[in-house]
Amino acid sequence: MTAPLAAMRVAAGLALVALLAGCAAGTQGGATGADLPTASDQTDAQRRARIRLELASGYFDEGKTTVALDELKQVLQLDPNLPEAHNLRGLIYMRLDDKRLAEDAFRRAYQLAPRDPNVAHNYGWLLCQQGRVGEAEPYFAQALGSAVYAGKAKTWMAQGVCQLRAGQRADAERSLTRAYELDPGNPVAAYNLARLLYEQGDAQRAQFYARRLNNSELANAETLWLGVKIERRLGNTDAQQQLADQLRKRFVQSRETLALDRGAFNE
Repeated sequence: MTAPLAAMRVAAGLALVALLAGCAAGTQGGATGADLPTASDQTDAQRRARIRLELASGYFDEGKTTVALDELKQVLQLDPNLPEAHNLRGLIYMRLDDKRLAEDAFRRAYQLAPRDPNVAHNYGWLLCQQGRVGEAEPYFAQALGSAVYAGKAKTWMAQGVCQLRAGQRADAERSLTRAYELDPGNPVAAYNLARLLYEQGDAQRAQFYARRLNNSELANAETLWLGVKIERRLGNTDAQQQLADQLRKRFVQSRETLALDRGAFNE
């Protein structure tokens, strides 16, 4: 498996939810230059739409995707120009792997709220998932350029994974490093950065990120296997054996354990 594909597999398996966390509920953080809307500005239909949007977001967060979609359809009947609703619709269709409808939804959300960093992030991530890396970059840049956006670590990480997919290793290292600086507890940033450094021959730096990750509750078969290979390259026999023992004990049926048992350290 190539490094970009491995990185994308980890992003999908370890933390796609993390990439999208906080995006479903709304479009906070996108200043428009106008007065903030208050309750007195809303029609009764708009108020009911926002209540139902909260329900839809709750269902989405609970993994009840079709229930969330059904609720969201009613939201859009009440207020078809609610950008948060179109943003959530895009997330729902991403989860359902319908990229065409997801893109339609994010495009509409972006038309309605062109300065919203959450929408820009989500749209960029969708484009990245489709391999449209060049198209994704301006949306990531827009999100990162927002002075009030709280999700910059998530966007740096998404951009780094996207750059890995495109083989842009130097750019990916910068993006993933920045993501890690902003959120050292993020397992996707740590894993992808450690793997990238290891494959570039910098096992010493890779060790720093891999060890922190494997010493946390977020360690899994992939991170432990990477740790084994890093410690082996550095000649740390005891550390290598400890990680190998953990891998065999905790993930006995994993393909990483099978690779370990075969001695396939170069896979």
